[in-house]
Amino acid sequence: MRHLTGATALALALTLAACATTAGPPTTPSAPTRAAAPTAGTGSSTVSTTTCGVTAEFDQPVERIVSIKSSVTEAVVALGAADRLVGVAALDGPLPAHVTGVDDSAWEVSLPVIAERVPSFEAVAELEPDAVLAGWESNLSADGAGERAMWADLGVPTWVSPSACRDPHLQPEKLSFDDVFAEIRTLGHVLGEDDAAARLVAAQRAALAGTEEATAPLRALWWSSGTDTPFVGAGIGAPQLVMETAGLVNIAADIRDTWTSMSWEEVAARAPDVIVLVDSSWNTAAHKREALAANPVTAALDAVVHERYLVVPFPATESGVRTADAALALRAQLAEVAP
Repeated sequence: MRHLTGATALALALTLAACATTAGPPTTPSAPTRAAAPTAGTGSSTVSTTTCGVTAEFDQPVERIVSIKSSVTEAVVALGAADRLVGVAALDGPLPAHVTGVDDSAWEVSLPVIAERVPSFEAVAELEPDAVLAGWESNLSADGAGERAMWADLGVPTWVSPSACRDPHLQPEKLSFDDVFAEIRTLGHVLGEDDAAARLVAAQRAALAGTEEATAPLRALWWSSGTDTPFVGAGIGAPQLVMETAGLVNIAADIRDTWTSMSWEEVAARAPDVIVLVDSSWNTAAHKREALAANPVTAALDAVVHERYLVVPFPATESGVRTADAALALRAQLAEVAP
């Protein structure tokens, strides 16, 4: 499907980027559909899949991959296709040392990082990718690495994590491990790595067995980012799934969103028993602990007074190959801090 190479591809990319400043908004589908399972394309050498309302056909094999965001980059590595990555960007942290269902040696790779944040359309086009894979829809925008329609005009298919669709009608009603594993299988099929995806999913399902057993429910806040106004895990995304699996009750479960802003006064009113601290280089778990102790609104919270904190690395906070391990890790930490 990718017929343009070198200077021709870049020239067309630049032309499309310029046109995008005057073009109107993309057409909204009249009947939004959720992410579709991959199917065979018009020929035996293509795979077709729909994510966030956009259908794309991937030539097989997909050999030159650009990935944006840790969640999708880690999935490519976990599925054994790291050697096909020609560019990665917007990594939220280092690769993990271990993921259930993946040989530890898989993570001993040197990634071709092209940008610390979202790369430009031109920077990606220069790499002549066979496919561009993104963790968020916003990664593939006019202000980001280029709109999906622009890539389609270049003959380059795109894929976006279904759990990150911005249209509420295209999001899971409430993310489940069935959704997470379906996403892994779909990406595995796109990459021609069905067996690797099946092994990973089977291993993680086995690891999760028994987590549905009843535990003493404790109320938890998931603090992702922000200081003056915290950005917290809400009721339908990966934070909700991870907390629920770990045996926690999300204090923001009533909010139908993946993440949401919540005032510290509201957090205090909801009185979490434990606090999940998302550890990132730009807002570390240690900094969050200091901020909670220094804030007069939160300093008196029981969870803060008794330092009942659980920690999750930022790259493990979105739907992907680390979701199961994140839930299991929080469950283990909870056993140590539970009152």
